[in-house]
Order: sequence, then structure tokens, then C-alpha cells
Amino acid sequence: MIDPHGGTLINNVLTENEISSWNTLAPSLPKIRLNARQQSDLEMISHGAFSPLTGFMVEKDYQAVVKDMRLSNGVPWSMPITLDVAPDIAKNLSIGIDISLVDANDQVVGILHIEDLFKYDKQIQATNVFRTSDVNHPGVNNLFEQKDILVGGTVKLLQHEQAASYGQYDLKPQATRNLFAKKRWSTVVGFQTRNPIHRAHEYIQKCALETVDGLLVHPLVGETKKGDIPADVRMRCYQVLLDNYYPNDKVALSVMPAFMRYAGPREAILHAIIRKNYGCTHFIVGRDHAGVGDYYGPYDAHYIFDEFATGELGITPMFFENSFYCNVCDAMATNKTCPHKSDSHLSLSGTEVRNMLAAGQMPPPRFTRPEVAKILMEAS
Repeated sequence: MIDPHGGTLINNVLTENEISSWNTLAPSLPKIRLNARQQSDLEMISHGAFSPLTGFMVEKDYQAVVKDMRLSNGVPWSMPITLDVAPDIAKNLSIGIDISLVDANDQVVGILHIEDLFKYDKQIQATNVFRTSDVNHPGVNNLFEQKDILVGGTVKLLQHEQAASYGQYDLKPQATRNLFAKKRWSTVVGFQTRNPIHRAHEYIQKCALETVDGLLVHPLVGETKKGDIPADVRMRCYQVLLDNYYPNDKVALSVMPAFMRYAGPREAILHAIIRKNYGCTHFIVGRDHAGVGDYYGPYDAHYIFDEFATGELGITPMFFENSFYCNVCDAMATNKTCPHKSDSHLSLSGTEVRNMLAAGQMPPPRFTRPEVAKILMEAS
């Protein structure tokens, strides 16, 4: 089994006895109310998906990541994982104390031991991480709406929010690792998605599966931008697709409760590291991975992997060009394998598909499987 990033799979989930003790103490502690991103990050840290992180970043790690895509100890890491608070809250906090982390309903979901309090430059973070300071970029907009002080420190998780929603598909990193071992998969390719899987996705997944033992379809079910298809609808699409068109003994489906940042190339690195922690040895990086609008070139998320030495990330990226259905070839293809002009290619964007659904039009079977199209039509 592939080693977790940094060598150790973090587990900062409290036991039932520990939760009982903390619930007694929590009302007397200062508290910070978490938003959707922060609560997702708390879970990802605590279950080991963000290994080797044990908490929200302290300043030395934050600065190293923003500038050099590394933690302060040199381990590759591409995205800041931070907890922001307003100055009037920060003035009542101090290094060395414990605080309660609560959700929107004031329920305690975690504990943080404060190790650092520091100011940061949002403009520098935006330019380095998102490659733009345009507030129309959803990730930049979220960043500029953050509070002005960051709190760093180790966290412990009291409550897990996703379990009731996704049941058997809510597998944590240790659970997927156990599943791969049970299936005797020594090589596993992970596939990141925040959309229903269409024929082009299916094509690259099956191309990748030809070279490894198993495929982990790993949809992101944390908060995404307005207009994206809801996670519960997507999950029904994934289930019907895998049931009808994939070999049962070669594919696993599990949710990934991360918050989508739309950081393009940098987020592609983060997504690869996360899948490494879940036990994947390979990771599919497609066209405009984690992109939004036209902020990134179509293959910038491929090129960024060249900024790390061979083997340094510890997971093998698998790069794919944009795939499509060619009416002349009468098959799925990419520009590497198809000689025909683009006017013979069927390649619909997510926006075009949503417009078709809104108009009551069924997406063509050469773009998406009929069973998937039916679910999307019913949900639109």
C-alpha cells in the first residue's frame, strides 16, 4: 500500500469517551463559528485526507505554501488550509488555549489548540494561489470575504457531518485503504469529479483502468459554486453508471467531502495528494482540472506537476487531453488518436448540457448514457 503523504495517516477524531469529556468542557471555552469551507477542512484534516496536516496552518507553513507550494519542513503542499477570524474575536484569543469550533447551529464539532495568530496578505495569496485577483473568480471572492486574522493550531473532530447522507459511500482514507487491500489492488487510479460522468469521462477512466488494478470514482461532495449539479443528483448518476457499464470488481465509489476552491493547477496538486492519502497510486488529471471560466489554460494543471521532481509527490499523475465522440471514427477519441476535423466531434460543455435539460431536451447518448440523462432530466 502506498504511504500517506508525509509518511503518517493522521487520525484526529476523538473517541466517545473523549467526546463526552470535551462536551462537558466546551461551553466554558471561547468559540469560533465555522463556515462550510472551514467545517469541511476540519473533517478533511481529522480523518487524514489532508495528511500530514494536523490542524489549520500556522504562519510558517502558510507562508511557505503560498510562496513555494511546500510546508515549512519541505513536504510538497499546494493550498493554504486556514481558519480566519475577525480582529474583535482574535483579541480575546491567545496562543496555548483551547477553543470550541461550532457549526451554524452552535453545535460543537471540533476543538482547536491555538498555536499561532497572525495577519496575512490576501492579495499575495490570490495572485500566487489562484493566479488572479479578480473577484469574479469564486475562489478569490471567497478569499477576499475572509476575516483578517488567521488562527493556526491542531484540531480534534467531535462530529462527522457526512455519514448520514452518504452511508456506504462515505469511506474515510483508512477505509478505502482497507478496501483496496481486501480487493488486492496494488495500483489504484483516482478520479476527481464535481459533475455527472459523461462519455468523455468514462473513456479516460477506462483507458486508465487498462493499466492499473482498480479505479476509485471519488466525487467531491463539499460545497461547490452556484449552478453546479447537486451532489445527491450526481450520486444517483454515478451509481446507475457503475451498475450498468463498469466491472464491479474493478471499481469503487466513495465521496470526498472537500470544499471546491476552483484554484486550477494548484488544486490539481492538492487533489492528487488527497487521493494518495486515500490509497491511490495514480491520479487522473484531465483538461482544465479544477478550473473555472477562462482563468487557466486547458492544460495548466498538467504543467504544474513539472514543478516537482520525479516521484516527489509520491503519486503518479495520468494526463489526458479533452476527449469527445467522433462521428467519423464512430468512437470516443482525443486529438492524439483522431485525425478528423472538429466539426465531426461531439463535445458538449456543462453549460450546454444544463441548457438542454432546462429546455426539456435529452442529452444525446453519444454524450452521456441514457440512464444518466434520465436522472438529470428528472432532477432539472
